Parts: sequence; C-alpha cells; structure tokens
Amino acid sequence: MKRELFSLLLLAMFVQPITSARAAEANSEAAKKSRYEKLELFNKVLYLIESQYYREVDTEKLIEGAMNGMMNTLDPHSAFLDRDIFAKMQEETSGEFGGLGIEVTQKDGLLVIITPIEDSPAYKAGIKPGDKIVEINHESMVGVSLEQAIDHLRGKTKSKIILGIARDGLDGVKNFELTREIVYLKPVKYELLHNNYAYIRLTQFQKKSAEYIIEAILKIRAQIKDKAGLKGIVLDLRSNPGGLLDEAVDVSSIFLKDGIVVSTEGRDPKNKEIRYVKKSGHKELDVPVVVLINGSTASASEIVSGALQDSKRAIIMGAQSFGKGSVQSVAKIDDQIGVKLTIAQYMTPSGKKIQAEGIKPDVVIDEVEAEFVDNNRKESTFIREKDLKGHLTATIETEEERKAREVTELKERIERTERYKQLREKKKKGKTKEVVAVGGDDEDNRKIAPKDDYQVNQAINYLKNIGLIKSLKF
Repeated sequence: MKRELFSLLLLAMFVQPITSARAAEANSEAAKKSRYEKLELFNKVLYLIESQYYREVDTEKLIEGAMNGMMNTLDPHSAFLDRDIFAKMQEETSGEFGGLGIEVTQKDGLLVIITPIEDSPAYKAGIKPGDKIVEINHESMVGVSLEQAIDHLRGKTKSKIILGIARDGLDGVKNFELTREIVYLKPVKYELLHNNYAYIRLTQFQKKSAEYIIEAILKIRAQIKDKAGLKGIVLDLRSNPGGLLDEAVDVSSIFLKDGIVVSTEGRDPKNKEIRYVKKSGHKELDVPVVVLINGSTASASEIVSGALQDSKRAIIMGAQSFGKGSVQSVAKIDDQIGVKLTIAQYMTPSGKKIQAEGIKPDVVIDEVEAEFVDNNRKESTFIREKDLKGHLTATIETEEERKAREVTELKERIERTERYKQLREKKKKGKTKEVVAVGGDDEDNRKIAPKDDYQVNQAINYLKNIGLIKSLKF
C-alpha cells in the first residue's frame, strides 16, 4: 500500500510540471485566438463602415480614431501621436515656444488647466488653475481627447483664439480672447528678503534650471551685507507643472549630500530605476530650506519636494500637491507617428508613491494675501502691564533710564492707536479685498510681490525661528 502511494506521489511530481506547462501553453494559445478574433471583428466593422456608410470615409482617419480610443482606455497621459502631434513632441524643452502658456490635463472628459505659465498670454488674461476649457473658438471640447484639444490650442504666432472657460463659482461660460505668442520661459525669479533670506521661485523644470538656481543663490549671497550671511532659502514651487526629470535630480542635488532622489516602479516591481543625488557641483547643505507647494505643484516639482521631505532636508509648506507621479515614454512607430505610453510610477526615496496622492506638506498654510490679513486683523486694544502708570519693571532703573522708557512706551501707544485708526478708515472705504480664489480675482492680486506674500512670510518666520523649534521637545 505504501509502495503504491509512493509511486502515485512520484507520478504526480513528474506529471505536475508537464500539466502546468501544457496549461500555460493552452492559455497562451487561447489568448492569441481571442486576440485574432477581436482583430477580425475590428476588420468586419471597418469593412462595414467603408462599404455601407452613407458617404465616402477616410480609412486612415478611422484607424487613427480607433487607436486614439484604445489609448484613451488606459490613462489621461497615454496617447496615440499622429504626424502633427508627434512632430511637436520631438521638440525639446528649450526655453521658448509659441502658444498660450498653459499646462493642461484631462479629467472626466474635460480639459482642466493645471497652471498658466507666468507672463504668458493665458496668465495675463486672467486664466486660473482649475479652470475648465469647455469651448475653443466656440467649438465644444467636452469629450474631445487631450491630444486633439491641445492641437486646437496650438496655432500660428499672433493668431487669436477664444477660450470658453467654466469656473467654479461662475455661472455659465466666460470667453477669454487670447493672442498666441512666443512664450519665453523665465524659470527662476529671486529676491533677497529680510536682509538674510533668499526667495527663489522656479516656474518650470526646463534645461539649466538647476544652474539658474545656483546663479540666483550666488547673486543673493553677494547682496548680503550682514556678517551673518545667508540664513535661509525659500524655494517656491507653487504652480510649477514640472518638466525635465534630469533637472529635478540636479535641483535636488543642490541641497542634498547623497542618497536617492527618486525611483521608478514599472510593470515588474522587481525592476526599479533609481536616480541618485549628484555628488559634484555647487552644494547648499547647511542653510535651512522651506519649500512652498500647492495643488498645482506637479511632476518634477513633486519629485524635488518628496526628496527633500524624506531626507528631512527641508520643511514642506502650503497645500497638498497635484499628484502627477507617472512616467511616460514616447515610442516611435515609424518616422512620422508614435505612441506616448505610461510605463512606470515615481516613488520618493522612502518608497511613497506620488501618483494621485501628491506630496503632503509638513505645515499646511492656506494661500491668502498679506494685505487681506492686514486689513482683516482684529482691532485688539488690550491694556497690558506696561501700560499701567508706575508699573514695575523687570530690572532696577536709574531715573534717566525710566524717563527714556516712558517716552518710548508713549510713542508705541501713539503708533498703535494710529495703526488701528488707519485700519478702521480702510474698512469704512471698502478697501478690504475679497479673496475669491488663489491670488484673488483681479490681475493685480495675481502678481503679489514676495515680500507681501502671506505664505512666503510664514516660511521666513519659520526659518527665523528654526533654532528654537528644533530645540523644543514635545
């Protein structure tokens, strides 16, 4: 009995791999057969349209339409690239291009603006992040593919275009007439604030972005007259739509000594591509850094934010980022057409995925105007200990010191009273602006100087007190 059982087990050991192999082969054959059947079905439908549709059709357009439909079943960033679009995709990010200056994506069949590029026609016209393009030249764009919509947006320099915009809080469709221009990207803007703090805004990751940042830091250092030198850097990545991966690595490498910047996970989780910090080049390893992000911070911007956050090299402030963490590759089908295909997802050094999650800030700060905050301060007129006549001082004073202190305190009270009076006058005259959205609703509100930017000021306040914050134990 035992011998028979042993023989059966041996037989099972040899038969199992053969059976599994045959089953796998059978499944593969079945899949091939199913694919051929579906292709035959496609041919039948194509033949039916060509032979029975009420007018002549362009077979090439039909096939391209079918391929577009196939790519649209994948994700918003995968697309079939026809001759025109493929030719445009071959152009490198060189720093200037013709167009409107907007970064767009597609959501629920609608074309959604991620962000307008600063100083572009769209930015000057008042286009905002989150606006939905529902019409182009009065033609509906609802349900149109992302690549087709982009093709409608492009045109000759100096040509006009009318965008029909749907905006939250706005009834109906608002038309914006724009003139296409050569958009010159100014990737880095910088300013010295509070004598010792560098404000650096990066609008897009294009060629030499890291070099521009290094140049800005060196110029700011040269401006500082205080012996204390540079005390902190505010890196502003708000509404930065991303760009070149290599530049994201280079920018991160300015502030990091070593380690991982980003990794990508493809179809096979075991095959990961890892991008490391570049050890050569200019380094800023000791100066405290705050990175500002918002809901329009995307792609390469999220890579930098995630790398600096995971390494604890910077504090991330603002609002949760956009969440564009997928990797696209453009493959040539022939010399004229191609396919843009999502092949992987980005992950931060700690292994967190960015896609649809975004980067969560360490400190959440809403975007409001400094002027709005000033104009809406509560008019508190508390009487403090030092306002009491003959109050006790912390130290023993001479008569001369006492008189000097009383003069100073009197001046402070007068100034405080005058400040409250001015606030009341502003409110009476209706000068307090209503903040409808990020940056306000008019063009003046969109161009807030860094020194008047509420979030920038909060970032600098953090940098000023970073020593105290680090010393605290909770």
